[in-house]
Amino acid sequence: MSSTAVPKRMALHRNTTESSAPSVSASPFDSPRQSPSSTSLSSMASDQENRSKMIDTYGNEFKMPDFTIKQIRDAIPAHCFHRSAITSLYYVFRDMTVLASVFYLFHNYVTPETVPSLPARVVLWGLYTVIQGLFGTGVWVLAHECGHQAFSPSKVLNDTVGWICHSLLLVPYFSWKISHGKHHKATGNLARDMVFVPKTRDEYASRIGKTIHDLSELMEETPIATALNMILQQLFGWPLYLIINVTGHNNHEKQPEGRGKGKANGWFGGVNHFDPRSPLYEARDAKYIALSDLGLGLTATALYFIGSNYGWMNLLVWYGIPYLWVNHWLVAITFLQHTDPTLPHYQPEAWNFARGAAATIDRDFGFVGRHILHGIIETHVLHHYVSNIPFYNADEASEAIKGVMGTHYRTEAHTGWTGFFKALWTSARACQWVEPTEGAQGESQSVLFYRNTNGIGVPPAKI
Repeated sequence: MSSTAVPKRMALHRNTTESSAPSVSASPFDSPRQSPSSTSLSSMASDQENRSKMIDTYGNEFKMPDFTIKQIRDAIPAHCFHRSAITSLYYVFRDMTVLASVFYLFHNYVTPETVPSLPARVVLWGLYTVIQGLFGTGVWVLAHECGHQAFSPSKVLNDTVGWICHSLLLVPYFSWKISHGKHHKATGNLARDMVFVPKTRDEYASRIGKTIHDLSELMEETPIATALNMILQQLFGWPLYLIINVTGHNNHEKQPEGRGKGKANGWFGGVNHFDPRSPLYEARDAKYIALSDLGLGLTATALYFIGSNYGWMNLLVWYGIPYLWVNHWLVAITFLQHTDPTLPHYQPEAWNFARGAAATIDRDFGFVGRHILHGIIETHVLHHYVSNIPFYNADEASEAIKGVMGTHYRTEAHTGWTGFFKALWTSARACQWVEPTEGAQGESQSVLFYRNTNGIGVPPAKI
């Protein structure tokens, strides 16, 4: 199929930063070159001469951001950085109250005595699991705020609330917090990113038992196969990420202290979020990993008590299925924040913080996104610039940076909440692996874009 360029979307590229992360690391492996947003004009010109044309999946030309991180930060009103413990605790109280109230109402009023029809009770309890899953995800997001110290000015309060909220959802709070922080510091780096690292051409070919030369000739993947892969991702993606680091990088031998020697993703590979010896952590993190495990143990004990005394089927409906809904939303949100046909990824020699942090996108999920999921879908671009801005100030801060970013700000918000679901399917079909633009030279060879065998957009390079 020939390459077909579509009209550029509402916005294309944007540049982001973690407030506490330097744009250049001390290690040559961490950051091999300066950000174009902070280099001299002569250096920028030299970089430009060392690039050839770069094309995203849709056939649009990719350009590097041309503004500085300082410009972004200076554009954000000072009050947006203000964190209020009272405001944040209100949202925790609100969400927990809704979760408890919904359980109380259904437990007492959706019974055989009040609703004699079994099919009606099944439908109503199904609705219960959806509601609890959404508000449970909201609690997950508030704990995420704690992990980024966006919850309040107090680190003790942040980590206490985050540990409690995440533990109740069977999330190892400190373990996740540490690996998630590394994700923010290495977003878009194929060797170091911690979540939804795309397969390169040779990795994808190896997975399906083909050579890299075959990919441009392969038949289209069937919609049924795509759907099955999506179901598996949504059901098991989150626990498998915690247990075997699926979708995370597999470059552990280059981790600090040599903790990754001989360790690899996969079952019994020694890479997980529960073992202090995992290469995801350093020796000084051991006590935090143990504390995370303690939180999981306490919650698991409480769940065992409930199941033993009130019935395992009841526990499945009360907690188990809502837990799966939380996992679904978490994976869907994260997947779509970092997977889109317009997004680039970088080999280490071309990556730096400013470039990598630009590889994310905002979407819109309507009332649910803004008022139940606390804007985590709608303001993710800003979040990669300054992650300790609280969510209730994120809309204003996002608007403030758009004037600086211009066409580099990437969003799909104009598609609305239905576009969120459509994007799940589109990204699953279009984003199979990443490779450089065909014929790329110089630095452009290390900037990779999604390609697929499904005839969507630019075809795979001929090798």
